[in-house]
Parts: sequence; structure tokens; C-alpha cells
Amino acid sequence: MTSQPGKHSPLPRRAVLGTAMGGAAVAALPGAAHAEQPAQPGRSGGADPAAGGGRRPWRLRDTMTTDIAWEKFLRGQDLLWTRLPTLWHEGPFLGDGLLGSMVYQEPGANQIRFTVQHASVQDHRPEFGSGWGTCRLPVGHLTLEPVGTITSVDWRLSLWNAELTGTVTTTAGTLTLSALIHDEVLAARVTAGGGEQVTWTFHPEEAVSPRRISEAPPAGYTANPPWTTRTAADGTEQVLQPLTGGGQTATAYHRTGDSLLLSVGHSSPSGTAAEAASLRNLRNAASYSALRRRHTRWWHAFYRKSFVSLPDQRLQSFHWIQLYKVASASRAGGPVMATSGPWLEPTPWPAVWWNLNVQLEYWLIHGSNHPELDSLATTLRQNQEQLITNVPAAYRADSSGVGRSSDMFANREVGRPGSGTEVGNLTWALHNVWLSYRHSMDKSLLRDTIYPVLRRAINYYLHFLTPGSDGKLHLPSTLSPEYPVVPPQDTNYDLALIRWGCQTLLESAELLGIDDELTPRWQEVLARLTPYPVDDNGFMIGASTPYAQSHRHYSHLLMVYPLYLVNWDQPGSRDLIAKSVAHWQALASAHRGYSYTGAASIYAMTGDGDTAITYLRKFFDPTTRFPCRANTHYTEAGPVIETPLSASQSLHDMFCQSWGGVIRVFPAVPSSWADVTLHNFRTQGAFLVSAVRKAGTTRFIRIRSLAGEPLKLRHGLTGPLTVLLDDGTPARTQDLGDGTLAIDLPRGHEVLVHSGSRPDLVIAPVAVSEPGPAWGLP
Repeated sequence: MTSQPGKHSPLPRRAVLGTAMGGAAVAALPGAAHAEQPAQPGRSGGADPAAGGGRRPWRLRDTMTTDIAWEKFLRGQDLLWTRLPTLWHEGPFLGDGLLGSMVYQEPGANQIRFTVQHASVQDHRPEFGSGWGTCRLPVGHLTLEPVGTITSVDWRLSLWNAELTGTVTTTAGTLTLSALIHDEVLAARVTAGGGEQVTWTFHPEEAVSPRRISEAPPAGYTANPPWTTRTAADGTEQVLQPLTGGGQTATAYHRTGDSLLLSVGHSSPSGTAAEAASLRNLRNAASYSALRRRHTRWWHAFYRKSFVSLPDQRLQSFHWIQLYKVASASRAGGPVMATSGPWLEPTPWPAVWWNLNVQLEYWLIHGSNHPELDSLATTLRQNQEQLITNVPAAYRADSSGVGRSSDMFANREVGRPGSGTEVGNLTWALHNVWLSYRHSMDKSLLRDTIYPVLRRAINYYLHFLTPGSDGKLHLPSTLSPEYPVVPPQDTNYDLALIRWGCQTLLESAELLGIDDELTPRWQEVLARLTPYPVDDNGFMIGASTPYAQSHRHYSHLLMVYPLYLVNWDQPGSRDLIAKSVAHWQALASAHRGYSYTGAASIYAMTGDGDTAITYLRKFFDPTTRFPCRANTHYTEAGPVIETPLSASQSLHDMFCQSWGGVIRVFPAVPSSWADVTLHNFRTQGAFLVSAVRKAGTTRFIRIRSLAGEPLKLRHGLTGPLTVLLDDGTPARTQDLGDGTLAIDLPRGHEVLVHSGSRPDLVIAPVAVSEPGPAWGLP
């Protein structure tokens, strides 16, 4: 890890003439202050131009400031259906981070199913493991039952309004429907035309692990009790599901006129609180119209936080659908995403998976500027005691961990190094939280979550590191996630995480002003830890264990991506990176969707956008074994939400990267994409980046500092550069070589960077050069 988070450190008083790519000096605009004059942000009448005070000598013209503009743009990204979906991965999906619903044909019936699932609904019997004892549990589903035979549908899933609308045509007439989910309430409004009628039925589902599709229950497992029903005085129906391990799930629903409102509550250990919660949610919703007003207000504010436009219509729509999906699946303070998000279906994986899935699920929230979706960080903060309990009793005084899979409370024991089990999953998850810190520079996140939990996670490793005859520290046998051969020692997955963890702890202690007694130990580990095992094909799985058979995970390459400990800015590492990823991809028979998104991101790190997009497109190729599905969801033996979400991160990696303390703008844009627009793309250091590429050339870059961190910009511009602060004065700059410019940018201020004469500073959607059909079943 090479980034150095810290306080803003201004450059020397005299500005340094930087050198752009091609050797051109930094210059000021005609009439602007001389490039060596010190910048004086906010000098216009004492006001801060970045905050709206004073006269701005330059300003972006953002065409995406009105509801009309957003609705028009996002309408072009909507999912459409002209035939009835028959599978969950074909149909519309709704969610609010807790309650989720997928819409498709009821199997074997002339009906439409609205699944009813909730991210908090789980069993509470840890003695049976995460697959059965603390697994997600099904709730039920609604069916809309027309009189006539369904002949066609005309549906639109509006991203802008997060609402399903459309018609169902039958031999008897028409049903016109709309549906949304907000504040744990599924709201549907259906009107009938012709000879049609509106009939809804709720079907409770057995509270048993979805894993039963792949295996029998463990010995001693007993079924949960049957549900019961009751009707309240106001006509509200309730289904009450008691649980053997304690707790309750309650589903409440009622119809008023054309509208149906449904809510799910879950409580544990209380066996009654869920009943009250489900009824309270319905009361708070009031009506479809009232709920919709709150719902659309939330979603309209959500989308405005950032903007991305690219010329490939299919991928542009995909990206915006992933933002809708992740916001439908996760909210800070709520449950960490399980493999299926809130949309539970039959699956062998009805839990949270910590050895890759959960990490990939959350990457795209950073660049898209949505920290409000970060339920991973809040889950680790809230469950620190459970993370301690997960390690063997002998190590609980100073260690923490989590096993391969768990419930929403991270309840899963972790094995010991030396036993050939996965050990590093908590440390990798903490890298995600560290990314949340770096993109926000919120020191409370560093102080309250990352530092104390990472300290314990690394401590667990330290108990087992032993010196070898070579004088190096070695780690006993651990498993590289799900690879079929266990190395005898020094698994690269864990070595990378140990190195990253010790570096991060040292940096964090300095930032927090902590004189930690373990500082010498972390320094010793970094100095003496054995090198990564490599062979002629690149990085191995571990000592004496080559990457010799196809495997979908890229855990043995973690030091390259996403940790960037070994990276393309290190000339001596380039050959090793290139042959490692090539060898991984050459053995492809066991690869899955995220094998392609991972390769795309690694090639984006190298600056090779054309190879990156080639690998990413494999995920969208219907001839591959595990492609992206019609509604942008993904399935293997069951739903797995992380892969399409990681594909959006691959796009982010093509457009903007900020690892190693350097912001790289348009580092790996495919050559066929001449035009790209970014606006308020959030980077490490808490910067908001706006940039426009036209005709294959970057026209301008605008960066706003939210935290006053040091700014290093690899701009990709050629020719004389203009670098202006928001008050019109030239910024202090320093040429760092390799097309990288250090810019003195105080907190709350903006800088504009361009070459040549000033371009039009317009933020707008780009023209589509690669048309494609809408997602869904258009």
C-alpha cells in the first residue's frame, strides 16, 4: 500500500511549473494571474467561491440539474418487458435494503408472482451452522391472479422512480399495475379493465433453509413450527411464523380500494415484536400515493450524487441498473448483503459469504459517491464482540476473525492457521471499510472500526507466524479461498493481507496519534515476512503449490488487485503481473462471471482499456457458461449478487482510479469509446472528480476537495496546462513526473485542469455510438 493519507500539506510558496505529458509547461489562461503568484482561494470579497459566494471566473455547466433532465436520461436506461418473465433472473425487482420482491410468472400457473423476502429474516440456531442454523429464511409470495389467460405484458421498471409500471393483457381484459417498495412496505396498485378482476393471494412459505435444494438437514435439526394467521379489527391480515431458536417473522397486509400494502417484521429473541413492527410499517405507509411521494423523493436525491455516461448503450444502462440494484439491496445500518441480497430464492448459499462475495458487492458504492449504502462497515462496527467470539477461546484476548459464511451478525467461527482453513476473510472485508474511510476521510471510521478490528485480525496471524531457517517469517497452512489444494505454508492470499494489514495499522496509528506497543512487531513483520511464492507462471497459490488447475477466485492475486501492493507503477513488477493474470485466465474451465470482471479490473490497472473491455464483455456474452442474465442478475447454483455489481466496478476502474495516493483520470478507456462524462465521481482522499472526454481526448478535469488531502493527479493531458482554482488564480503545482501533477487544493475548493484554450465546461450525457437493446425482455 503506497497511499499516505494525512493532513493537507501545501506545496512551497513559489508555484512550480509542472510538466505535462509531452513535456509542456503549466501555463495560465490569458489574463489570469502569473503561474508563480500564490493562490488565494476565496479572496473575492472574503467569500468562498466554491461555496457559492463571490464571482466565479469559471464554472461547470451541469445539464443534469433538473428532474426533467434526469427522468429523460434514466428513462433511456430502464428495463422493459413485452413478454412475461418466467424466472427470477428475467423479471423486475424492487427493494429498499430490507424488503425485496422479484416479479415473474408463478411456476405452472396463469398468475404473476411477487416474491416477499426480507434481509433480516433468518434462523437463530448457530449450532447448525450458517447453511441451516443461521441462514436466511423464506417469507412467502403474493400472486396476482387474472380471470383470463395472460397473452402479453408491457412493463417498465423506472430507475428514476424505482417503480414498476405497466399492463397485463389477458383474454378477458387488462390489468394496469404499479408497484414499489419503501420503508419496509411493498405497495402495489392494480386496476382492472374489460372483464378482468383484481385478485391477490398471499402464500406463506415454509421457514426452512433454501439450502435444502442441495443437501439434507444436519443431524438433530428440527423444523420450525408452522405459521398461524389472524385478522385484525381493521381487516389487516397477519401471518405469524414462530422460530424454534427464538424470535418471530410477521407478515401483515391489507387492501384498500385498488391498493395492496404489505410489510414484514422480524424480531429475535422477542417472539412478539415482529407483529407490532409489521403493523406499524403499514400505518406509517398510509397509502400508495403517500408512500410513493416519500419513495421518489429519496430516489431522486440518490441519483443526483454522481453521474456517468458512456457511449455503449447496453453497458451504460447496465451501470445505472447496478446503482439501482445496490441501493435496493443495501443501506448503511441495515443487514450486510447476503449472496442473494434481499431477493431470496432456492440456493445452496443462503448466507453472507466473506471470502469474496461480500467484498465485491460493495466496491461500486465508493466511486459512485454513495456511502449511505455501506452496510458492510456498519455491520463490522456493530458486531465486534461476535468477531472476537469467532476465534478459538485461547486467542480471544487480542484476536478477531470470521469464517467463510455467516448470518447478518458475522456469526461464524474461523479456523487456525496450520489447519488448512480460510483465515484472512475478516482482513479482506476490512480493506473494504478502509476504502470507505479513504473515500470519506471520516476519521471516526478509522478510529472506531478499522483500527481496533484490524489490530485484532492481524494479531490472530501474529500468533502463528514463525521464523524459518531462511530467517524469514512463515505462515502455517491456510486455504486460498476454495482452491482445491491446500498449500503446506505461505498462502499468497494471507501473505498479501498480512502485509496490507501491518502497513495500514502503522499508517493508522500515526494518523490517530496512537503510540501502539505493537508498532515494532508490525514493522518487524513487514521487514521479515517471506516473499510471495512465485514460479515461471507468476504468483502461486502458496509455497510448493502452483496455480495448476482452473479456479474462479483470484485470491492468489490479491496483492495485485484490489490491494495494489504489487502494481503497474512498479516497473519491476510488470512482467510478474502480466504473466500471472495471463496464466490465471489461460486455465479457464472453472471460471465464473467475476473471473472476467476481476481480469478486466486488473487490465484497467495496467492502462490497457481494450483488453479490459474484452474480458468484461465475456460476462455479457450469452454463449459463456455463466453470463449476465436478462434483468442484470446472475446465477450459478443459486443467486449471487456480487458479480454484476463488480462489473460496474470494472467500469469505474476504466474511468477513474485513485490507489496509491494518485488520482488517474480516464486511465483505461477503451479506444472505441471516444466520449465519456464523469461528474462528482468520488475518489480516495475524499475528492469529487468531474471530467469530460471527447473525440478520444480529455477536455477538462475539475476536482473538488472535501477533506483538504494532498492531491496528486495523473491527468492524461498533453500540451500546455492551465490549472486554476475556483477564484481564478493559478494553483500551486509541482511536476512529479510520469504525467502526474501535485496540486495545492484546500478543503472546500475546486481546481480546473485543461490544456490549450478553455473548453466548454459542460456536464452532459454523451451520444450513443454502440446501440443495444434494453435490459429485461424487450
